[in-house]
Amino acid sequence: MAIGESTIETMTRDMPLPANIMKTLKEEVLRAGVNKKQMEEIIEQVLLEYEMACIEPCDAVGVVAAQSIGEPGTQMTMRTFHYAGVAEINVTLGLPRLVEIVDARKIPSTPMMTIALSKEGPDDYAYDREKTRILAWEIEATKIDHIADVTTDLSQMKLIIDLHEKAMYGRNITIEQVKEKFNDELNVMVAISPDIDNQVIITPNEASYRELLQLAKSIHDVTLKGIEGIKRVVVRKEGEEYTLYTEGSALREVLQFEGVDRTRTTTNNINEIYEVLGIEAARNSIIKEATDTLREQGLTVDIRHIMLVADLMTCDGEVKQIGRHGISGEKSSVFARAAFEVTVNHLLDAGMRGDVDLLQGVTENIIVGQPIRMGTGDVHLVAKKRPNVLAAKDDCEL
Repeated sequence: MAIGESTIETMTRDMPLPANIMKTLKEEVLRAGVNKKQMEEIIEQVLLEYEMACIEPCDAVGVVAAQSIGEPGTQMTMRTFHYAGVAEINVTLGLPRLVEIVDARKIPSTPMMTIALSKEGPDDYAYDREKTRILAWEIEATKIDHIADVTTDLSQMKLIIDLHEKAMYGRNITIEQVKEKFNDELNVMVAISPDIDNQVIITPNEASYRELLQLAKSIHDVTLKGIEGIKRVVVRKEGEEYTLYTEGSALREVLQFEGVDRTRTTTNNINEIYEVLGIEAARNSIIKEATDTLREQGLTVDIRHIMLVADLMTCDGEVKQIGRHGISGEKSSVFARAAFEVTVNHLLDAGMRGDVDLLQGVTENIIVGQPIRMGTGDVHLVAKKRPNVLAAKDDCEL
């Protein structure tokens, strides 16, 4: 007879296992419908396997993690790929992306967001194409190039902007909004043409060619609507629901929009996740991004190696790179810092300061030719001094 959920809960209560393994175990056991005897055997086997998978004391986990990530990294290609079948959006993958992650770059070379939409009801954003399309235009940055033709009239010393009615309707923007935005951003005289429909005339403050040409450049940088930095938004239907993919990233601003599911919206910019959601979210993001990058190339790396890297990068409450400006440059050992980069500078600085190296790590012990303090090198044999029985016996015989 299959056991119930409460019995499973009681039997697994004291098991010293991580939460995700416990959750998977309970789900699988319920699905299989096992009896009590089978459940006892499963628990015994899971505990045995978990014990086998645990790291031995004095294992060089850092070296193993570095090797486990570095070796498959050599099999990766160096190209820029299209993201998840979205042909319009290029995203850096492979080795360059892995380097970006461990270097904790402030801005990735191809920032992008995956915006999940709310699905509280059958008519909500995730299932409504029209609502999704409107939201996409609200988020995407609208520049003057998208909705108008700009002409520089040198004889009249003014800029003539001919707005396209269809483009304005599609992006839900009016001629008054365009005029108001230019007034606020450029601080020049903006007027709607009384004779021609959908025409805006901008006159510089000074009647000079230099001022006019400067103004002609400036109007292309003004964001009339949407979020600055979001260059393009692509709508895709995945299964039953719609998802937005953006070229450019602005997590804080996007989360304010109605219809955006705040719990499932992500960006590939780890520093932005740290600033908006905190250090724990940034740690999870490093693990997810590194795992996805490796998996996309068909490489399998045990997640514990990546978790170790992520823990090290975020353990001080901020995202630090694995490099001389981050973790490697902050090691307490002079030799360990010198072995990584700029050797002479580190040794000179340490000599001038009178630093002492306690030779506790792996690198510094290898440099000076001592056994490293790991594995058998961490074990110290202690011998009891036996009483000198043989010496006493020899004395008697004499």
